[in-house]
Amino acid sequence: MTDKTMDLGGVVVATTLAFKEDASAPAGLAVDYDKFGEHIDFLISNGCRGVGPNGSLGEYSSLTDDERRKVIQVAVDAVDGRGIVVAGAHGVGSHQARKWAEYAAEDGADGVLLLPPTIYKANEDEVFAHYAEVAKAGLPIMMYNNPFDTKVDLTPDLIARLAEIPEVVAVKEFSCDVRRVFEIKEKTDIDVIAGADDHLFEMMVDGAVGWFAGYPNAFPKEAVELYNLMVAGEWHKARDLYQYLVAVFRWDTKTEFVQAIKLSMDICGNSYGGPTRPPRGLLSAANEAQVRADTERALAALATR
Repeated sequence: MTDKTMDLGGVVVATTLAFKEDASAPAGLAVDYDKFGEHIDFLISNGCRGVGPNGSLGEYSSLTDDERRKVIQVAVDAVDGRGIVVAGAHGVGSHQARKWAEYAAEDGADGVLLLPPTIYKANEDEVFAHYAEVAKAGLPIMMYNNPFDTKVDLTPDLIARLAEIPEVVAVKEFSCDVRRVFEIKEKTDIDVIAGADDHLFEMMVDGAVGWFAGYPNAFPKEAVELYNLMVAGEWHKARDLYQYLVAVFRWDTKTEFVQAIKLSMDICGNSYGGPTRPPRGLLSAANEAQVRADTERALAALATR
């Protein structure tokens, strides 16, 4: 029987995906699996609990089916037992999402991150049926509440109902309403995972137990330190560190978050960000300048510690 638990205590990074120029590939960009594997090793070596490939930050919706599956295989190989792999299994319907969850299980992932049905605005019974079907793949499931993109809000009441499915063990909470942590905890004992980087401090104070993160792609060492300070209850030290990072972290909740995080990675210089595939285009000149300013300000502040 598949283990229906998953230790999510720590920083699990929603990984970006590296591309390289290739005229024969979609949009002239091929997945650079070597750089992707190197990036995952960099994250794990800096203390991250694990990685979450094939999320929206990983541009899963721009990948071919073969690319999407190989991304998980490369991630599992690169982690090499040093952490966990929580694979995105998002799909328009439960039959697609279940198939991605089954592939993830076959390829060695530890669990899946799962949105409600994408594109279609499902009602609560349809959402429940979606998660129940994907659960048949046997892997632990972290629900993903992102009402901005899916137009479906996994309310605390609905989360409590979904938590009755044995495989559903956690929720990545991205409603940006930090009050929900308490309400979810009142209704169910499911793990609440901070999902928005610029709400991390407040969510962990309120009881979130993990961080499924975007900006640690660029700042993994500092992210792990911040998380550990929060777990230890050293709120003042955590706040002092958080204040250096929160301005750049705000890009995690903006439309251009993928491009912004990749640019910050390139500015930090420890790992490769690079271009994005369509439909994501280039940052506007104003946004690029602001990302650069926010990233460089964070780096300068961190250098004075």
